[in-house]
Amino acid sequence: MTNTYKNVYIKDAFTIGGPYEGNGPLGKYIDKIYKKDLYFGEPSFEKAEIKLLTESISMLLKKAKLNDKDIDVLISGDLQNQIACSDYALRSFDIPFLGIFNACATSSEGIIIASNFIEGKKAKKCIVSTSSHNLASEKQFRNPTEYGAPKPDTATFTSTGAASILITNTKSDVRIESSTIGKVVDMGIKDVNNMGAIMAPAAADTIYRHLTSLGRKSDYYDLILTGDLGKYGKEILIRYMKEKYKMDISKNYNDCGYMLYDLDKQPVFAGGSGPVCSALVNFGYIYKNLKEKELKKVLIVPTGAIFSPTMVFQKETVPAISHAIGLEVVE
Repeated sequence: MTNTYKNVYIKDAFTIGGPYEGNGPLGKYIDKIYKKDLYFGEPSFEKAEIKLLTESISMLLKKAKLNDKDIDVLISGDLQNQIACSDYALRSFDIPFLGIFNACATSSEGIIIASNFIEGKKAKKCIVSTSSHNLASEKQFRNPTEYGAPKPDTATFTSTGAASILITNTKSDVRIESSTIGKVVDMGIKDVNNMGAIMAPAAADTIYRHLTSLGRKSDYYDLILTGDLGKYGKEILIRYMKEKYKMDISKNYNDCGYMLYDLDKQPVFAGGSGPVCSALVNFGYIYKNLKEKELKKVLIVPTGAIFSPTMVFQKETVPAISHAIGLEVVE
C-alpha cells in the first residue's frame, strides 16, 4: 500500500545518543550525547532508556515552543517487552498515546500513522518517537550476556539513544511526500546473528513496490537509505535488487547501520541496529542535510526483524518487515 501526501511536514526533531553513537562519524549531527556510560544516572539499563525517551520528547516540545496540550497524539515504540519504555515514558506527559511495535522499523510505522492522521485532517500536530538501548536489548534478546559467547562478524550492535520528531500540517522546510507499508517477509533464516540477511529481502520488496507504484526509477531519489542492514546486509540488498528486480540502486544507496559507526575503529561488528539506529541518522544527519538543501529527495526505508525470543527458542524462523517514507525539500 503506497500513499502520497500534500500537506504533511516535519517541523522539528530532537535526537539523543550514547557514547558509541557520539563517537561515531555522525556524532556531530546528534542533538545531545551522553558520553560517560550506559546507565545515564539510572539504576538499570531499562530505566536509562526511559530517561532518554522522556528527555527527547521534552526537549522536542521545548525546542518547538509547544506544550502537551498542543499535541494531538504521540506515537512511540521500542524493543523492551510490552514496549515498556514508551509506556513508562508517557507517564510524564498529558498527551494521547499510541504504542506501536515493528522492531527496528518502528519509527517508519509511526510516521506513516501520523502522516495519514494529518493528511486526513484528523490531527494537526503529532510526535513520533522511538528508542533503544544496547544493554537492555542484550539482556532481552541475547541472554545470558554473562556467558560472553563470541559473536560472528554478521552480528549487529544495538544502538543506544532516543529520537522524537514533530509532524504537522504547517508548511516547513521538509515534507513527507509518500509512504509504502511493508509486508512481512520470511526467507526461512533462523540465525539471529545475521539480521542483515534476514531483513534485506523485506527492504527490497518495499523499495520495489514503492518505486513501481509511483512510476519512479531509483535515481528519482538523491539517496535511498535502509534502516540497519549493516555491512553484509547492505551488500545482500544491492545484489538482491539486481537479481530479482533488475534494479541497480548501488549509486545512490546506503544503510544507516553502516553509516552511524566507524566499523574499522568501533567494536560494532557489522554495524548498528535497533529502532533508534535509523532514527538517529534520518532525523539527525539526513533531516539537517535536507533543511540545508544538500539533499532534495530521500527515501528512508527502516527495516525490522520482528521476532520473539520465545519463538526462536521453539526453532522458528525470523520474519522481517520494512516501510518506506519519501522525504522532500519544500522549494
